Amino acid sequence: MDGQLGKILIVDDDENICEVIKMYLQSSNYDTKVVNNGKIAEEVFLDYKPDLVLLDVMLPGVDGIDVLKWIRKEKETPVIMLTARGETFDKVLALELGADDYVVKPFEPKELVARVKAVMRRYNADTAVKETLVFSDLSIDVNSYKVIYKDEEIKMPPKEFELLYYLASNKNRVFTREQLLCEVWGYDYPGDSRTVDVHVKRLREKLQNGEGWDLQTVWGVGYKFEVK
Repeated sequence: MDGQLGKILIVDDDENICEVIKMYLQSSNYDTKVVNNGKIAEEVFLDYKPDLVLLDVMLPGVDGIDVLKWIRKEKETPVIMLTARGETFDKVLALELGADDYVVKPFEPKELVARVKAVMRRYNADTAVKETLVFSDLSIDVNSYKVIYKDEEIKMPPKEFELLYYLASNKNRVFTREQLLCEVWGYDYPGDSRTVDVHVKRLREKLQNGEGWDLQTVWGVGYKFEVK
């Protein structure tokens, strides 16, 4: 696959939409594979090893949300959700479960290709070699997505990790929820900012009583990783 930008797994039960997406992605120099069933998608994912997944929410076999949960247990592969439903709840749920972006049907194919490029660019930048952040009882290794807290590895989904890393790498700086959505999720989120609050709450549940640092709420503004 010389010269190709990456492998995209397209999971959608609408064959016409799949054909259009496939055509546009291939014309942009991506290798593609199409699956119309959620259960089969899991098998193909392991065999194909895609660089990104376009995943419909409503699927036969296993629905897209369950496929997303399964992918997140297996890999950190970027996932863009596709759905005809545009409710804020669906967007929040998908993002909280680790989706990297969310596109509502009908969409312009060129916009979808732009989203694919943006997510892959961001993912490649996130996984480039970077320093490990080390505090008294906490280390955050972005290269392996590993958090060691009080000598134990703490498991967390990619977005929880990325939020923690972003705040900790900008210690003592206050960020609004909107800034965190833009910087960590990579785009202006069109719904409310509850997803940031949920991720911070989960981080606090996993990382309690830090020595010399604290994940603080700045009332009326947002959050900061304070190092004393």
